[in-house]
Amino acid sequence: MSFIEPYSGLIYFILSLLIYLVVQRRLHHEIQGVFLLLTRNAAVALGLFALLFLPGVFIHEFSHWVTAKLLRVRTGKFSLLPQLQPDGSLRLGYVEAAPADFFRETLIGAAPFFSGVLAVGWIAVQRLNILSIGFNQAGLTAMQIMETLDRMINQPDFWLWFYLAFTISSTMLPSASDRRSWLPMSLVIGLIVFLFIVLGAGEWLLIMVQPINQILKAISLVFVFSLVLHGLLILPFWSFRKILSRMTGLEVI
Repeated sequence: MSFIEPYSGLIYFILSLLIYLVVQRRLHHEIQGVFLLLTRNAAVALGLFALLFLPGVFIHEFSHWVTAKLLRVRTGKFSLLPQLQPDGSLRLGYVEAAPADFFRETLIGAAPFFSGVLAVGWIAVQRLNILSIGFNQAGLTAMQIMETLDRMINQPDFWLWFYLAFTISSTMLPSASDRRSWLPMSLVIGLIVFLFIVLGAGEWLLIMVQPINQILKAISLVFVFSLVLHGLLILPFWSFRKILSRMTGLEVI
């Protein structure tokens, strides 16, 4: 076993996440551009964009709400209405929660990520059957890939599950406000790990490396699947935006 193998899951996770972030943001830009050129009204375009991602936004905010309730943190307003923030970012929804210790705030903030990964993974395996139609095979030819995609598209309710997987995966990452307690939590975990190593529990920690590595690999597969969903949509939306720009003489900056 190579030195890298025990940490391959972490490497796959970081790489797939970084690539996914780039593709996701580019696709969101193209979608917003299309809506803006179609409506020529920023408020209407914002509303259409939020409506498109409504299922994912609902799961994101509902995950916050449920986790807060389970952790006995008082909640306030629950909103799925989009709001443009002072810094120019877009907030698609929010759940108000009372201040709590950073451990509970970290869990509440991370809840949409875990629920999103589970939901997208379930759709990919149970509804789109990606493991049973050839995507788990290495060295597929171009013809085999096309045949595999054809079988997938012809499955019952394919477009419904494709849409749900796309919207959920596109909104499952924690927002800036969701991540506000992650730094102190990371420092505490790092301190605990350091103390275990100093006190001679290093071998016990190594036992945990393998299952954590497998979990990170599984999450990486979800990111790769989400990346494929977003990648398939970029070209159509980019082409449509270019056509609209030529027809209207307007360009989205």
